Amino acid sequence: MRSTRAARALQKASIAAILFAFCALAVAAQKKQPPAHPLDVNVANVKELEQVPGIGPKTAQTILDFRQKSGRFRCVEDLLAIKGISQGELDKMRPHLKVTPPPPSHKSL
Repeated sequence: MRSTRAARALQKASIAAILFAFCALAVAAQKKQPPAHPLDVNVANVKELEQVPGIGPKTAQTILDFRQKSGRFRCVEDLLAIKGISQGELDKMRPHLKVTPPPPSHKSL
């Protein structure tokens, strides 16, 4: 009877260890991989913005909505106008973001 209990306990411990390892791998896979080069907040899409530390899905969508409503960002600091982005959060994001000037317009003379 003791060997059966010990076997069951060992089996449960093995299953628990496997589940723990699987969960740890899943969490590691979800960690963000910051972009290799700074993203232009005026052209980046939601998925690209989500890779920036401090920007989740909701904030990424809010940035796009703000950009669509208010126009291009003139500088990275303009992100402070978005509710939920504090100076501390912007400081984390800043190395991964940039703002480039708008492309020249081709107006006819």
